[in-house]
Amino acid sequence: MSRFLVAGVTQIETIVMVDRIPVQYSPLTSIPDTIHTSAGGDAYNESLALKWLGNDVDFLSVIGRNQDRSVLNPLNREVTLSTEYILPLLGSTPTQVILYDKDRKQQIFEDIKNLRDAEYDMAMIPPLVAAADMVVLSTANFCRPFIEQAKRYGKPVAVNVHDYHEDKEKYSEDFLSAASVLYFSDDTITGDPFDFVKTMAAKYGTDIIILGQGAEGLILYDKLKGINVHYNTVSTNEVINTAGAGNALLACFLHCYAAGMDSSEAIKKAMLFASYKIGYMGTSNGFLTEEQLDQWWNLVWGQKTPEGIMN
Repeated sequence: MSRFLVAGVTQIETIVMVDRIPVQYSPLTSIPDTIHTSAGGDAYNESLALKWLGNDVDFLSVIGRNQDRSVLNPLNREVTLSTEYILPLLGSTPTQVILYDKDRKQQIFEDIKNLRDAEYDMAMIPPLVAAADMVVLSTANFCRPFIEQAKRYGKPVAVNVHDYHEDKEKYSEDFLSAASVLYFSDDTITGDPFDFVKTMAAKYGTDIIILGQGAEGLILYDKLKGINVHYNTVSTNEVINTAGAGNALLACFLHCYAAGMDSSEAIKKAMLFASYKIGYMGTSNGFLTEEQLDQWWNLVWGQKTPEGIMN
């Protein structure tokens, strides 16, 4: 297993199932089991997924000054996250509302509160970075100082690029330049997706780029292997809600890749992991253990050889 330092966004998320998007006006809609509220956010979800897979995780984030931390570790969950490095620096915890329909369309409303102004106390960070095998960052402002710390200790950096827009790329160039692994969603990508990946790779010299394409699958770029290839989705579970699938996929890929697995094998495992996760409501639910992930691998792609190489 590996040790990860994950720094980024924690938020309170409310997910609402609707008939279709855009939503038709109605003064009241009352349907049981269609609204789910829990903790979420990219860093929170990634940290939790990495823990489910058996890794050591130092999870660093910021929340509201009056936020009850018990919401981060519900009583009925087997895996818990340490809240030692969750700092109450904000007026309120960021929130998000996600509307989704049966066609997997989503409409997201986000309120980051005063997240842009938060400054994380870096005094405690050097020993955590030094002990990590990999540093995983959101593109939030308070995560910028972690880039220099990762460089100082020679640690590989993975970045989950939240809501990419070409006209705002300049604000994230320090993250993009520092990353060995970049994850994008194609929600806001215009033009040919392969060209987009090639452009990012050429511009920043990134080792690995993953472009999530929702129901269409994903594109994996690996500089070392010289590949820029599309993968179709994998089916393991009835789709309930796809929110958080990208966080799950990235976390599982990093788990496998940091352990020395080939990128092509790692992305296939990550797709299994994300496919199973979207059978559950809530962005932080439905994660497999490594043993369960291996069982699904054996069902879909065959048994391991005695040498441990996948058939």
